Amino acid sequence: MRAPLLLLTVLVATSTGMAFGQMKLSPRAAPGANDVRYFTAIDGLMDGSADVVLKETRQGKTLTSATLDVCYPVAKGSDRKDRFVVNLAINGQTLSGTTQSIGGKLPVTVKLTRKPAGENFEFKGQISVGQTVTEVNSTDNSDISEREFQESQTSDDGITPSPKDFTEVSPEAIGVRVKLDAAPDFLKSLKGQDVEVSLSSLAVTCDVLRAGEQTITLSADPDRAAALIAKFKSVPGVIATGWTTGIIEMDRTIRFSATGWRDGDRLNKDKLAAAIANALAGALSAKPATSTWNSSNGKLKLTFKRANELYPALDLTDTVEVTALVASEKPGGSDRLILWVGSPVISTADETSGPALNLANDSTGDEEGNQKDDNGTVDALAKEFKGQRWDADKSVWK
Repeated sequence: MRAPLLLLTVLVATSTGMAFGQMKLSPRAAPGANDVRYFTAIDGLMDGSADVVLKETRQGKTLTSATLDVCYPVAKGSDRKDRFVVNLAINGQTLSGTTQSIGGKLPVTVKLTRKPAGENFEFKGQISVGQTVTEVNSTDNSDISEREFQESQTSDDGITPSPKDFTEVSPEAIGVRVKLDAAPDFLKSLKGQDVEVSLSSLAVTCDVLRAGEQTITLSADPDRAAALIAKFKSVPGVIATGWTTGIIEMDRTIRFSATGWRDGDRLNKDKLAAAIANALAGALSAKPATSTWNSSNGKLKLTFKRANELYPALDLTDTVEVTALVASEKPGGSDRLILWVGSPVISTADETSGPALNLANDSTGDEEGNQKDDNGTVDALAKEFKGQRWDADKSVWK
């Protein structure tokens, strides 16, 4: 017979794909001590789309308490989630309990049979949520330690309140971690403001539901980002705010002196746009067409025109679109600026007078052209602004 000595452990969610065999085992619990373990997979729930955490407390081999936490889509294929947490009564091998779902307030009934299967366990039974009944038949379930579970639950929200510069976070990108019940009011407060909210950050995932906190990401003109972050700190329900990752890629960024590119404390955007357009026009062998600064995210959108050489007799025209961003190299101002430029996006059309040839802009033949054009744009900007490129191997400007 096995001695009633189990690890004080917590089971990591299988959806993380972590290799449990590589984890260090926790010290064995003292005889008679409570042993907490977690299961995070019970097959078949909600068409296999449920995120499950079953917490058990044992003394030796005797199960003394169990709590089932299930997060699931409100409808098949839906991005919206609901969740229920139920304390289970223990009667021999039977676990049962009732509750209601947190979001939809639907009645929930759980009745499971739990049986040891060697080192692992199997669960069979039914779980009903409202009118939906799920048959449970899950075998070969293993468990891990509380320490391991807690380590798996910790996540980095990516927010940096006081970055030393903008080499690891982006000057236009703001992250706001807010209590879940305060998130709707916070988001409503952004209506009418010159900011862009990332749609993907609005998703209320199972992790968000369990943590009770949501991280909203948004973009703003770098000139206003610091003031917005300071403002958000005092908003009810906000836990943390700062800069986060955004569009800046260091291999497509240059650094140059701010001298001559500011009017007082503000960027001279007209002058910058003209210089950027001039440099890119040469690299792209194209003529500048339009330039527009976006007041919400601070990006500069440039378009260029040039003759398409694929079939000269048709006199087709390429439109090349490029996005750029200019900001101080660090929060609080600096005597140097950084300039990021995105990869050119090229479309071709018949812009001749009279009836036009309808064209489908597919990738055939364009990928090599894009790469050829892309190779010169950052270097052209570095030359125009007498700037430095980023050395990724040494993590320094060169």
